[in-house]
Amino acid sequence: MLVEEGPEDRWQVEQLFDLSFAPGRELLSSYRLREGVEPVAGLCLVSREEGAVGGAIRYWPVRVGEVPVLLLGPVAVHPTRQGEGLGAFLIQSSLGRAEELGHARVMLVGDAPYYGRFGFSRLDGVTMPPPTNPDRVLGLALRAGAWDGVNGTVTRDLEPFVASPSYGT
Repeated sequence: MLVEEGPEDRWQVEQLFDLSFAPGRELLSSYRLREGVEPVAGLCLVSREEGAVGGAIRYWPVRVGEVPVLLLGPVAVHPTRQGEGLGAFLIQSSLGRAEELGHARVMLVGDAPYYGRFGFSRLDGVTMPPPTNPDRVLGLALRAGAWDGVNGTVTRDLEPFVASPSYGT
């Protein structure tokens, strides 16, 4: 069952991320962009079976230059559920919701061959805080041309997202 992450899910989700990623994951540049910022409500999802979280995905507001962007990540699937397509389901479902909410563009730091199947491609001219390999900075336009002319350094976005058809244009 796929549902929005609630406050009651926080510790199970954090445990899943700890299990799924290397120690020190919170030292990565993408985590510095999340400090002091609330994740985007409505896009942070969990897959639950019999009360246990089997997969989770989160999104965060960032800016590239002055332009609002969604930062996807982390996304994780419990080792006992891997290979079932749950990660792909979380990504596709959340991207559909992001588009419905009026977001124009999404970025992440990840493996191009894996995320390419969802339409992500390398973002030239977008700089993540170091140390980030530029080949792993990927983006997806949820609206045609949404990444056209968008470049600069990625920074935290402390303004809460307000659903609007013109957001991110």
